[in-house]
Amino acid sequence: MASYALDDIRAAAERKYGSTDITFGDDTVRLLNPLRLSKTRREALAKLQEEMGRDDVDQADALADAIRTIAESDQAAEKLLTAVDMDLAILAEIFGHYGESTQAGEASASQG
Repeated sequence: MASYALDDIRAAAERKYGSTDITFGDDTVRLLNPLRLSKTRREALAKLQEEMGRDDVDQADALADAIRTIAESDQAAEKLLTAVDMDLAILAEIFGHYGESTQAGEASASQG
């Protein structure tokens, strides 16, 4: 019979499903992996991702809303969005890095 310590499982989950951290100035904002979000926030993120594919949606607003959804707190999200100043290219890069860093963890989770 295998035995695992909960602390070891937590450490493994953090390595596999950890946050995407964006550092600017003296601040760091943690963007949480979808598997670490509440069900409500995961559903909101999925809805936002669907909306981003539509032509009639302002992409900067949609990406800003997505960052608000995945940031560790509302205050952290607003701090990052203020620093970005709604620059669509930067928002897209941030969300792109987030997608890349979460993709491997989600793929692994769906295999099990």
